[in-house]
Amino acid sequence: MADRYGSDVLSGDWRAPKRGRAVEAPAELGAVVEEVTTDWVGEIVAVDRDLHTLTLEDRRSRRRTFPLGAGFLLEGRPVILVAPVRQSAPAKPTHTASGSVAVHDAKARVARASRIFVEGRHDAELVEKVWGDDLRVEGVVVEYLDGVDDLSEHLRAFRPGPDRKVGVLVDHLVRGSKESRIAQAVAKSPVGKHVLIVGHPFIDVWAAVKPERVGLERWPDIPRSIEWKKGVCQHLGWPHRDQADIARAWKQILGRVSSYHDLDPALLGRVEELIDFVTASPA
Repeated sequence: MADRYGSDVLSGDWRAPKRGRAVEAPAELGAVVEEVTTDWVGEIVAVDRDLHTLTLEDRRSRRRTFPLGAGFLLEGRPVILVAPVRQSAPAKPTHTASGSVAVHDAKARVARASRIFVEGRHDAELVEKVWGDDLRVEGVVVEYLDGVDDLSEHLRAFRPGPDRKVGVLVDHLVRGSKESRIAQAVAKSPVGKHVLIVGHPFIDVWAAVKPERVGLERWPDIPRSIEWKKGVCQHLGWPHRDQADIARAWKQILGRVSSYHDLDPALLGRVEELIDFVTASPA
């Protein structure tokens, strides 16, 4: 039978306010709230934890301060505004990208007279990304060479000595190569004992990045008739028409490198050897 008198008015929580019960909400800067006793509507522009207050700014840029707590509407619902939880600062890394113990808040050392020369801009960018923090702490400046052919001229201009050592990182330094002959000539020169030339076996520093970082099982074998970098881009399905495409491809590869874990050990050892050489105290 239908209830001719309707439902029981006392059923349910009849004491609950129409807008619902107030719940706690953080007083986030930028939120728009209404203070119910004054009908003041404004954006939260400041929260003072010590005074336990917040400041609202209305649409006419007038400001008014209220105590935190109950008595506010947020999106039409009653809230108890509380100070937002302080975000703790992210933990500082304990090690640099090269795996060295991180030295925090240390000023960069005044640059040493010694230098590290790196063949190629991409090589220099990779060294900076992984070893940059270490080099700044040690005060070592890295300069890039357009090519190893001009190394002798650079060394004559630099004038290496006991307090002006030079470390050189060369691409594709393998027996019988042009690079190896240049390295041997420098070693036999009068400044040879103040210069250390090391190299990695890769045809290009791109291949010093572990291939799986770019989705490959191994770096592809590119025919000699094709420029190696363009061949790699073609293999990966990346644009490779001009130098701008090659530059963008390198940025993608470099972006996959975050630490020494992303590099082949054949490069790691050579760079560490150079840093040790140029930072060692004169005998």
